[in-house]
Amino acid sequence: MKIINFTMIVIVIVALSLLSCTKDVEILPANAITFGEIEKEMKSEFGENAYYTDVSISYHKTAGNIVTATVTNTPKSLKMEKWNSIEDAWKKKSDIFIEIPNGTLAADFMFRLSDTINLSTLGDLAERSSKKLQNEENIQNPALYLASIIFPRNGDITKTEYCIILKPENSDAMFSFFYTIDGKLIKMNS
Repeated sequence: MKIINFTMIVIVIVALSLLSCTKDVEILPANAITFGEIEKEMKSEFGENAYYTDVSISYHKTAGNIVTATVTNTPKSLKMEKWNSIEDAWKKKSDIFIEIPNGTLAADFMFRLSDTINLSTLGDLAERSSKKLQNEENIQNPALYLASIIFPRNGDITKTEYCIILKPENSDAMFSFFYTIDGKLIKMNS
């Protein structure tokens, strides 16, 4: 009897500790407010004046928003770092060394998160894309799959694009939206 009670107590303790380790991921909407908060976190982590070559946000049911960024604070060094944020914890994934044409500056091939290029705009476009699918295509519950800033390889900031990929619940279909830096729809693919 004592062995059974002790065994039951151990099982209950193990079960409770396992349940406390699983984290309910809050489903944050893909919108300007949520993405603006992510931008604030990035500026806190990497600095207000950090340079990026790419930033993307994906969503996974068990991990929430996953942010990936290639960033540097010293463009002249030609060394950048690839970082991921999962469940609000930043982790460096790798070092990256870039090559640029002779006679150019590395910063010309990078962008800063500012009024011109920012995550709030990316979030707003994700929300607009979702509403467009619901209203015009009658697709219910489109969820964020990926949102990214596509900075052109030639460094022409005016050619920067925002890309939004949505995936409806219970479907394998994906819908891609591409926008100009000014938020004008370039094309939609399904």
